[in-house]
Amino acid sequence: MAVEFNHTIISALNSKSSAQFLSEILGLPAPVTWGPFEVVTTANGVSLDFMEKKGEIPSRHFAFLVSETEFDQIFSRIRERDLPFWADPTRKKASEINTDDGGRGVYFPDPNGHLLEIITRPYGIDG
Repeated sequence: MAVEFNHTIISALNSKSSAQFLSEILGLPAPVTWGPFEVVTTANGVSLDFMEKKGEIPSRHFAFLVSETEFDQIFSRIRERDLPFWADPTRKKASEINTDDGGRGVYFPDPNGHLLEIITRPYGIDG
């Protein structure tokens, strides 16, 4: 069997609203509850399992590879919600998208301070 990424646990102040945010912004199926988790599953079967945590939540980064059409749809939802967005992970290029490797990419926050990213081409594909 080839090694595949299966799931990750994401700390959240409110697991239901955080999972709902992710599924809505990315246009994924609604989250399902499994034990203490609110689970969002991507098209390739990877699950993001939101679990509530009290106190400070260290920021993590999650990147999602999307089609050009999906990028337009997701970016539209980011703008509709008036979310801040950046072209870079250091958040220095505010209100911009990047065009690295001939694709498009943008970073934006989730309700817990995690940094989400959508890209239309994997980085490094052109060299």
